[in-house]
Amino acid sequence: MQSLRNITEFPSVELCIGGVTEFADTQPWIYGLDNPYLHGVYAPTVNELDVSGLAVEGELPKDLSGAYFRNGPNPIHQPKNRYHPFDGDGMIHGVYFRDGTATYRNRYVDTLALRKELADGFSVSPGVMGPFDYNLSPFGIKDTSNTDVFFYNGDLMSLWYNAGDPYRVDAGDLSTKGYFDLSARPQRRMSAHSKVDMNSGELLFFDYGDQPPYMTYGVANARGELQHEVEIELPGPRLPHDIGVSRNYTILHDLPFFHDVNVLRQHGYRVLTFHRDIPTRFGIIPRHGTGQEVRWFECEPCYILHTSNCWEEGDWLIMDGCRSTNPMPQAQPGEGELASMLAYMRLEANNYRWRFNLRTGEVREGDIDDLNTEFNKTNPLYMGIKSRYAYHQRIPLHHEGGYTLRFTGLVKYDNESGRRWQWDYGKGVFGNEAVYAPRIGATSDSAEDDGYVITLTTDSNTWQSYCLVFDAADIEAGPVAKVKLPHRVPFGFHAAWAPGEDLYAIS
Repeated sequence: MQSLRNITEFPSVELCIGGVTEFADTQPWIYGLDNPYLHGVYAPTVNELDVSGLAVEGELPKDLSGAYFRNGPNPIHQPKNRYHPFDGDGMIHGVYFRDGTATYRNRYVDTLALRKELADGFSVSPGVMGPFDYNLSPFGIKDTSNTDVFFYNGDLMSLWYNAGDPYRVDAGDLSTKGYFDLSARPQRRMSAHSKVDMNSGELLFFDYGDQPPYMTYGVANARGELQHEVEIELPGPRLPHDIGVSRNYTILHDLPFFHDVNVLRQHGYRVLTFHRDIPTRFGIIPRHGTGQEVRWFECEPCYILHTSNCWEEGDWLIMDGCRSTNPMPQAQPGEGELASMLAYMRLEANNYRWRFNLRTGEVREGDIDDLNTEFNKTNPLYMGIKSRYAYHQRIPLHHEGGYTLRFTGLVKYDNESGRRWQWDYGKGVFGNEAVYAPRIGATSDSAEDDGYVITLTTDSNTWQSYCLVFDAADIEAGPVAKVKLPHRVPFGFHAAWAPGEDLYAIS
C-alpha cells in the first residue's frame, strides 16, 4: 500500500526525509505515523508565540480594528489509536489589528482532558474513530475544544464539534479562564456553531446527545444570563452541526446522516450512515419559543455543515447555506484503516437556498451554484436580516487532487444572482476559513460588502504562513495587505472576528 503521508501532494522543502517534510517546530512522534492529517500543512506546531510589529506587504487599512481568531487541532501527545483531526488538542491563533499594525499570538485551549494528559505524559483518549470509552470521559472520547470559536460577553468561547463543554478564553492574551457556564443553566454542554447576534448581543445555542432529550435549544442575553432553554423532540440521536437564525426565528436541523446508538453501545464505534430514504427536516421555532411551537418542514435528503444567513420576507423564511447530498464519499483503494475517515473529511457540498412559507407550509429549495465550496461566512452585522453576499472556501474534489480537506481559494457569492468571484491562493498554498470584518463604525445600514475579508494561508513551497486582508467589494484584486506570521500555522477549522470597539475596550 502506498504511504498515505507521501500522497498528500505537498511540495518538498529543504529538510525532507523519505519524501516526507520534517519540521523542527513540530512533535517528533508524527513521523512514526502514516496519517496525512499529521503531516504537511496539518502538522502540529509546538510553539506558543506572542509577536507584535509584524511585517506587512501592502498597507493595513486604517479603519480595520479588531482581531481574527481561528481554532483548530494541534495534538501534543501521540494518539492512543488512529488519529482523526477532531482528536487534536484545540489551539487558538489570533491576529490583532490596531492603528495600522498587526500582532500575532497563539495558545492551547487548556481543557480538562489536555491538563490530565499533560500530567500523565501520554494520551489516553481512544479518539473519534473509537472505540469509545465512557469510563474515561462522559463523551466516550476526548473533548478537545478544537472546532469553533466566537466572541461573546467580552471573551472568546471555544467549542467542540460533538457538543462538548465550552471554554472561556481571554480574548487578549488567549489564556483559558475555565469552563463557560451560563448563569442559571443546570448543565454546560453546548454544540459548536451556536451563534451570537451582534445586533442584540444574544447567544443562541443548541445541545445534542445520545440520550433523551436528543436536542435542546436556548437563548442567553448579552450579559451571559440564560433566558430560556427548551427540549426539542427528535425521533432519536442525531448529529446536527449548525442552526439558522433570523430576527424572529431559529431553524433547527434534523438530518438523515446519523449513527446507530445500539452499535455504539455494543461495540464502541460510531458508524455513520446517510439514510437516503429519510427526508431532511427543519424545525422552525420562534427565537424565544417553546418546544411545542416548533414547526417541521421536510426537504430533500441531505447533510448540512454550515449555514450562511437566514431572514424573513413576508410569509417566507429563507436560509442560505452549503448542502451535501454525499456526506460520506466512497472510500478509495489503498487507504486502509483510515479509509472511512479520509472519505468523511473529503467534503462535497455546494451553495444552496431553502425557502419556507410560514403561512402555507410550502417549501422551495434549489442550488445557488454547483461549485464545491464550504466554510461559508457572511457580514455578521447582517445576521438575521436579508443579505446578498457570502464568502466561501474552494475545496477541490478527489479527482481534482483533493485527497485531504484543503482550501485552495476564496470565493465570494452574490446569492441573489448566483454570480461568484474567486481568488486562488496559489499552487501549493492553502487557506483557512475567512471572516468578514466590518469597517470601524459600520452598521447594518452600511453597504453589505463595504469592509474586509480576512483569512490565514500557509505556503507549502516555503512553509511560510500569512494573514491576508481583502477588500470585500473586490476580492479578485487580491489582498490589500499580507501580514507575515512568525511561524507556520497548521490548517484548522473555524474562525471568528472580534470588533476593536469591543475587544480593546476590555483590554
